Amino acid sequence: MPGSGEIDWATTRARLAKLAELEKEQGTLTPEEASALLDARARALAREPKPEVDPGTLREVVRFKAAGQRYALESRFVLEVVRAPELVTLPGAPPALRGLTLMHGEVLPVVELAPLFGRAPSDTPGPLLVVGTHRAELGLRTEEVEEVTVLAGNTLLEPPSTLDDVAGSLVSAADRDGTLVLEGDALLSDSRLMFDLSDEGAV
Repeated sequence: MPGSGEIDWATTRARLAKLAELEKEQGTLTPEEASALLDARARALAREPKPEVDPGTLREVVRFKAAGQRYALESRFVLEVVRAPELVTLPGAPPALRGLTLMHGEVLPVVELAPLFGRAPSDTPGPLLVVGTHRAELGLRTEEVEEVTVLAGNTLLEPPSTLDDVAGSLVSAADRDGTLVLEGDALLSDSRLMFDLSDEGAV
């Protein structure tokens, strides 16, 4: 795993084992929270698109806030929304890796977007977006998951010119309210968010 120091995998394994015992208490959203999120999604899907909008340009996204910045990520990349989990921190890990947690018995790296955009990370606890394609690949720390909504491509703007080339590759567009629309495939393939967890062994 990249980083400036050595990671104590023995201690990490022990802490992950404790998390395994607590995993049942972590759970996903409460029924009320899950129902509210699904209701918001249903309302968004029920909206009739404007006649002039090409249906092919519509994207369903999950809007969330992290370290003071609003983001949107296509809902097809979001597998779950869970309460802020307990983390096993890794001294010596890169800034974007906030720690490890357990998700359904599997080790999941939990990452912070802010360092990728040159922003200071936030310690404000909030829901975790579990993202991936066919399986959980990353947990994105958020301060708040705001809503599931639909974006029309013809209403979006080019990514801000202030984003450097590296950060800019993660953003496909911007909404008029300043929300950065993340490129899901680029996010999941970004080398800064790929971590070799092979040394941690089985929990």
